[in-house]
Amino acid sequence: MIKKKDFNRFTGLKIMALSFFLGCFICSLPKHARSQSLKPPNTVKVTVSEGTNMAIAVSPDGKTIAMDIQGTIHTIPIGGGRAKALTDGLGDERQPCWSPDGSKIAFQSYRDGTYHIWMIDKNGSGLKQVTFGNYDEREPQWSPDGKRILYSSDRAGNYDIWELSLADGAVKQFTTDVADDFNPAWSPDGNRIAFISTRKASGLYIRDASDKEQLIVPVKGTFAAPSWSPDGRYITYNGLAQGKSRLFIVSAADGKLDSLSGPNEDVFPFRTAWLSNNTFMYSSDGKIKKRILGDNTTSAIPFTVSFTLDRAPYKKKIRDFDSDAANRSMGIFGPVVSPDGNDIAFAAVGNLWLLKKGNEKPVHLTNDAAVDIDPAFSPDGKKLAFVSDREGKSMAIWVRDLQTGTDTCLTSLDKDVMYPTWSPDGTRIAFLLNDANSVWGNSALNVMEVATGSMKQVHALLFVPGKPSWSADGKFIALSALEHSSLRFREGISRMLLISLDSGTEKFISPTPQRTLATREKNGPVWSPDGTKMAYVEDGVLWVVAVSPSGEFTGSPKQITTELADVPTWTGDNKSIIYISVDKLKKVHLADGSIEDIPLELSWKSQKPSQDFVIHAGRLFNGRTANYQKDVDIVVKDNRIVKIEPHQPTRKSIDASDKAVIPGMFEMHTHQYAGAGEVQGRNWLSYGITSVRETGADPYDALERKEAWNSGARIGPREFYAGYLLDGKRVYYGLSNSISNETQLKMELERSTRLGYDFIKTYVRLSDSLQKKVTAYAHQHGIPVSSHEIYPSTAYGVDNVEHIKATSRRGYSPKQSSVNETYEDVIQLMAKSGMNMTPTIALFGGFYLKAESDPDVLQNKQLNALYSKRFVTAIADASKLRLASGSFAIRETYPSTYKSIQKLMKAGAHITPGTDSPFIPYGLSLHVELQCFVAAGLTPFEALRSATLWSAEAVGVEKDLGTVEAGKLADFVIVNGDPLKNIKDAWNVETVFKNGIRYDIEQLLRSRQSQDTRGVRK
Repeated sequence: MIKKKDFNRFTGLKIMALSFFLGCFICSLPKHARSQSLKPPNTVKVTVSEGTNMAIAVSPDGKTIAMDIQGTIHTIPIGGGRAKALTDGLGDERQPCWSPDGSKIAFQSYRDGTYHIWMIDKNGSGLKQVTFGNYDEREPQWSPDGKRILYSSDRAGNYDIWELSLADGAVKQFTTDVADDFNPAWSPDGNRIAFISTRKASGLYIRDASDKEQLIVPVKGTFAAPSWSPDGRYITYNGLAQGKSRLFIVSAADGKLDSLSGPNEDVFPFRTAWLSNNTFMYSSDGKIKKRILGDNTTSAIPFTVSFTLDRAPYKKKIRDFDSDAANRSMGIFGPVVSPDGNDIAFAAVGNLWLLKKGNEKPVHLTNDAAVDIDPAFSPDGKKLAFVSDREGKSMAIWVRDLQTGTDTCLTSLDKDVMYPTWSPDGTRIAFLLNDANSVWGNSALNVMEVATGSMKQVHALLFVPGKPSWSADGKFIALSALEHSSLRFREGISRMLLISLDSGTEKFISPTPQRTLATREKNGPVWSPDGTKMAYVEDGVLWVVAVSPSGEFTGSPKQITTELADVPTWTGDNKSIIYISVDKLKKVHLADGSIEDIPLELSWKSQKPSQDFVIHAGRLFNGRTANYQKDVDIVVKDNRIVKIEPHQPTRKSIDASDKAVIPGMFEMHTHQYAGAGEVQGRNWLSYGITSVRETGADPYDALERKEAWNSGARIGPREFYAGYLLDGKRVYYGLSNSISNETQLKMELERSTRLGYDFIKTYVRLSDSLQKKVTAYAHQHGIPVSSHEIYPSTAYGVDNVEHIKATSRRGYSPKQSSVNETYEDVIQLMAKSGMNMTPTIALFGGFYLKAESDPDVLQNKQLNALYSKRFVTAIADASKLRLASGSFAIRETYPSTYKSIQKLMKAGAHITPGTDSPFIPYGLSLHVELQCFVAAGLTPFEALRSATLWSAEAVGVEKDLGTVEAGKLADFVIVNGDPLKNIKDAWNVETVFKNGIRYDIEQLLRSRQSQDTRGVRK
């Protein structure tokens, strides 16, 4: 790669040669891509001869193959050769299909933020969209007469088979079953359709001209992609079961079934391309293969595909880890206004606070080590409900008498409580009870009688729902909940869910049809006290809509703000709403729309060590070299290492002469929530994890946690966070922020800089064109970007990719096949781009296999000291269930994940450890990930380097963290054992230093009981 600083060195013939090369390259691009300026010093060219999960189609004249590889449509000659790109890579184009006259190629494209059917001329001109709407439409196939296109669509509420008339654009629905029907294939005579269905009798169906449907092959497991032979006698399809992906052939007449592929072949889930009645092509093992019926041999069609990546360097964000100055608190979490409008309660810097009208400085409501969150005023304003773990157990509902200051605990449950909300008459409290964990799990809506403490579940489990809100008469509760667009894919839209407490009936409603609400949590719907209106956030801004007593809309929504708004809360007179506007509290008066700032002065300072010290390390792994430095003194002044030198016996030091010292480790992929409790911070440190990279969070929750940990209000590691997941028109997680337009995107990007994001996380439904804009903005401000994608994200500079497989909007992964194989396109794009990958391989099977095979995992000291026996048992049970699930086939396919890691490392890719906890347990999972790295072929040194130096480089803090060296911050761990020999010794933590502050393991594993509860348990 040519460095920018070296460009001027090119003179004479060198410049001419470079110009000639660039000219040839530009001429090889599609016409619509040639006009884009190229920056030679920043470009990397990658050429590959294998593809991961690529689909193919053969032209009717048998001369050309169309293929999709990493979301770009290419063509190659039938005999193989260099691929020509027809599309520019920004549309995630997949599953090509030729028109019968061979002049055009249809495919599914994600250019407008949903999948639709597009087409292009075979020479790369005439790109055209042919289906439209807020739906996903996939898997096109041209009719034999060339007048129609068959495809699957979820526009009717689940996937069905539809037909598009190319003459007038009219669409026709073929199937109407409540199950999902997809992967349609027209018979050669045009009289029958084969398709896949997930009906109770699932399998391969044929629908004839009289609309009669017949199950031809009942199939267990996952299956896809039927394709008719030219004579209509046979249908091929892909089947996945017991960790094997195979190609099957069935007789359309009698259903006789046979397997075509080899026993260990990795067949991709796409249509075969028939060349004649007995000859066909298909994609498998990263290659295009040709096969003749009756012959077990295959021949590979060679091809090469080239990618050009722009990896322009940018100036990274500078962080000040040494300042003693006061920092303005921006982690204002969950503010609520009192009914009289005079007081605002909120969580910040580890405690609850009360801001009184006319004052800029809030006063403490709580001041202890517990997590106190989710304040809610009673209707008379005399009491404040909140959630706390102050008794050292689960998160419980407490009530503060604001006149006496007495606190009373209302719940004693073995699960965590969230979002208490008073009924209008003050006699009941609605709340969410978490089923699994406090961040991504299911929650059930409950109602408690305050006087008696009796509780009733009023709605079954919902996936990460929002805060409940009461109707004025107390007969209904509204909250934000996910409604899936189909059962085939998990995404959908967040809508208002109205629940009748009398009848138990429920109803989804949306102010804007087919448009999702803002992040679920505390962003509405919020009923006005008089029950006539609801406030909510959509497209990032605040709206109000008139409603009936039961919550039905009685008017059109009215936009209230033109700036970002979060956590709306009504004053008792129904005349105004308090909300967060990025880094300010504001109040909007509904009568005239005027908005006023609410002054708030709250600050914090970084916690620093009280004295200098020296560590006598018997063995020091510095994070950079493969061997220990032995018998050395680590000299620390303030919060930094000033020198490392041979041990001086006369010097007073902390004795680690028979121990190993390693850098503080990074957890590179986790999601947290304050509701996980105070134990969360101690848990991280107890495993030697001094830095966590949080890949998606409510930014105010993350900032509250970051400020509490940095200030010492609570014990915990360093926090490097991204805010809401930037997502597309459909969402899944409650923290997914649906971006619908560039105005909203601009506001969200401005939020990232005003709140000091450490990086930006784009999620799976954000379009490539918007992700490219995110990357350009982020890099202008020195912020890294991470996503689930590798292409075209590698082409425009995205810094990190999460997971080696995981969720994909396509229904299959562009990084690993269904049996966990990874091919040259992925390996080379990752290695040559310099993009960092956090593969989370423990999540995809390693943790469950380790928990089964190694008793030390579930008997781990930290796990059993910090969490209940019930929690540990639940982990064991979940691991057994995961391994027993045939749909995952972990035992059969997990060795291929190890092979993928080996190939990535051998090619020179950078990988770092992260786990997507809490899907697997915080802290413990990181060590299992490191053990999996070693099992995959890394040395313990390479595994530890990935958790230290390489992680610090990926975060952009390698000048301060990641190694134990002079000048670095004093983040390191004393462990018992030899972790460079046995990676499991890395969890034998004795003492942790974060920012020069010492935490012994006994302190971290203590059982914290009630601390100044200032009240009684009811």
